Amino acid sequence: MTATSPTPTNNLSADLSASTAVFLIALPLSLGIALATGAPLQAGLVAAAVGGIVAGRLGGAPLQVSGPAAGLTVVTAELIQHYGWRTTCAITVLAGLCQLGLALLRTARSALMVSPAIVHGMLAGIGVTIALAQLHIVLGGTPQSSAVANVLGLPAQLADLHPVALGVSALTLLVLLSWPRLPGRTGRALRKVPAALAAVATATAFAALAGLSLPRVDLPSWRSHALPEIPEGPVLGIIAAVLTITLVGSVESLLSAVATDKLIASERGTGNRPPRADLNRELRGQGAANIVSGALGGLPVTGVAVRSVANVKAGAASRKSAMLHGFWVLLAAGLLVPVLDLIPLAALAALVMAVGVQMVSITHLRSVTRHREIPVYGTTIAAVVLGGVLEGVAIGIAVAVALALHRLARTRITLEQLETGVHRVWARGQLTFLAVPRLSRVLNQIPHDGRAVIELDGSFMDHAAYETLQDWQDSHRAHGGSVEVTGRRADGAHASEPAPRAPQRGGHQCCRPWTPWQNHCDHRATDTRTDTAAAETTASGTAADGSDADASDAAGAPMSAASAAAAAARAPRRRGAGQLANGISAFQRDTAPRVRDELARLAREGQRPSQLFLTCADSRLVTSMITASGPGDLFTVRNVGNLVPLPGAESTDDSVAAAIEYAVDVLKVDSITVCGHSGCGAMQALLSSSPASPMTPLHRWLRHGLPSLERMASRHHAWARISGRLPADAVEQLCLTNVVQQLEHLRAHESVARRLAEGTLELHGMYFHVGEAQAYLLSEGEDFFDCRVFDTVGQNA
Repeated sequence: MTATSPTPTNNLSADLSASTAVFLIALPLSLGIALATGAPLQAGLVAAAVGGIVAGRLGGAPLQVSGPAAGLTVVTAELIQHYGWRTTCAITVLAGLCQLGLALLRTARSALMVSPAIVHGMLAGIGVTIALAQLHIVLGGTPQSSAVANVLGLPAQLADLHPVALGVSALTLLVLLSWPRLPGRTGRALRKVPAALAAVATATAFAALAGLSLPRVDLPSWRSHALPEIPEGPVLGIIAAVLTITLVGSVESLLSAVATDKLIASERGTGNRPPRADLNRELRGQGAANIVSGALGGLPVTGVAVRSVANVKAGAASRKSAMLHGFWVLLAAGLLVPVLDLIPLAALAALVMAVGVQMVSITHLRSVTRHREIPVYGTTIAAVVLGGVLEGVAIGIAVAVALALHRLARTRITLEQLETGVHRVWARGQLTFLAVPRLSRVLNQIPHDGRAVIELDGSFMDHAAYETLQDWQDSHRAHGGSVEVTGRRADGAHASEPAPRAPQRGGHQCCRPWTPWQNHCDHRATDTRTDTAAAETTASGTAADGSDADASDAAGAPMSAASAAAAAARAPRRRGAGQLANGISAFQRDTAPRVRDELARLAREGQRPSQLFLTCADSRLVTSMITASGPGDLFTVRNVGNLVPLPGAESTDDSVAAAIEYAVDVLKVDSITVCGHSGCGAMQALLSSSPASPMTPLHRWLRHGLPSLERMASRHHAWARISGRLPADAVEQLCLTNVVQQLEHLRAHESVARRLAEGTLELHGMYFHVGEAQAYLLSEGEDFFDCRVFDTVGQNA
């Protein structure tokens, strides 16, 4: 299915419409943010115009809209209090120069290395500070110099309410919150007007018609507009201020650019998208905008997510939309001063207070909770509110580092004796020299002649821990005991020195404990259970299940391990129904007793899978094995090539769409994973196919993979690769690209798009390298070279 490219005329029309919508949002917000910082109100209009025109023209994110942002409100307010407005303008110019320097060094992507918990905590702390300050204006008073002072001053402010200001603020908030929920056709028509503009306009009209007496916007003459002066004050303080503006503005702009790219990808087809964001160019555009804004007496400029989202939703097609919005702000600043002077300050304060409250995002809170980063998030919020943005970010980074070190050093080692008499040692975490005393103490509690199973659940084992474990295994076996080392580091810390393992079930190396059926090899015995037990007998006469085995041949004589293996090798491999029956029999005998209770529970309660797992039908992909999942965990859809047909595409197979709809709307899965794999036959067939190929069912199905071929050949899309290396060949390149493309197809399904917009669904890309037995997950965004990267999944992920 091809998408037609919009014509230049259509582009201009779309940009005009979108720029008007963004302008109507930006105008009241720019005035409100200027009011919240204590800067001249014209400064907000200057920053909005410069952000639109300069950053819109020079920036690297075509649909991102820049201007004064709530994220810099607290920082700017502190600078104005300490240094005055004109010095703050000069600091803005210096911050712009720093951003240009960072862009020349191509460090834009480094700004995204900051933990999301710190960024979200910083923004939430700023939001709390803004809300506390604006609450005083809403109540008819004046904000204090700090968040703590604003909290302490609330009782006195509540005792001295100004009903007029409070009423206007309440009306503003009421319209702001109810506007998006207006019902019916009339409501749909009215909702085309931005809620922020509707709220401020309603409050302004009510105050004017009622003849209310309360503070209003007072835009002085542009002839008296203040311009920057040479900074005066402590040098270290000026440097810290410049770095703070640079850091906060850059991170917020780049995160907004990435978020805008994601929104565009989720809402538009591949033929109707602007180029992806060039983050280094975006940083250059932000730096140039801050230089111009500061030089003209404007607030610091940054990319603004709210306006960018409105720009995309309104159908903007190019960077002209952001530039036109800046031009409209410029016209309004010159022609609409009498109208702007009618706006009550309480209405602007209520609007900015609502923005501050929205910065404490529930979605972000859920995300950091899921990743166990609440300490970092909470500490950053508290530090920003109590100490300031720079101090809060520094403390948040310190807590994040401390938490990472704690998790690295934290190791839990437990010992339990199972009903079978086996002593089970479970080591969770990284085995370093710090854990050696605990490891030795637990290992020495195991009887010398006992059977031990050591499960290692960590990604790293240093030399000290490796030597301790190795020495204990040698000593334990020398005293007649048996040891089996399993888990993620069963091969030891060094690939060249694998830790000895107990013999696996079956005499052949390809049999592993994870496969209860074990009838996939030619060497398997196929007659009776006696033959199976004989083949599993070890040289020491201990069966795989830990019990003593006296295997005998047909004559009743003892059978050695070698004889058992030889007998198994001579047995013909069972095929067809015999092989199936043998596998079912092994399941009923070995596995069913272990899972019967769990399956009975699932039969009673119904299935509640956590995710939809869409992968290839390739027989080498055992989904439950590579995801360590069990019954009820995955809702699995398999087809040739792990393809997701686009809705309405030619030769659409509704079975995939039906499964997606059922999983998303009925089962309410939390995530969808598209998993590709190495050596995919479908991708090989796509690469070798030609238009003249006969239209077989397979060929018709593979037409849904043609967009992946086009994406791989296109220069307008990010390349896909595995972290640390380039794709081995064209087949692997297409396998990786296909995962990225099918994720975009998923977003085109109505149920998926709706849940994504609600923030209740996540999409993940996965690649499994069969030969390496290694899984890779698609990371967010792109790397330094603008590639979509599949990162190795660590053993402690």
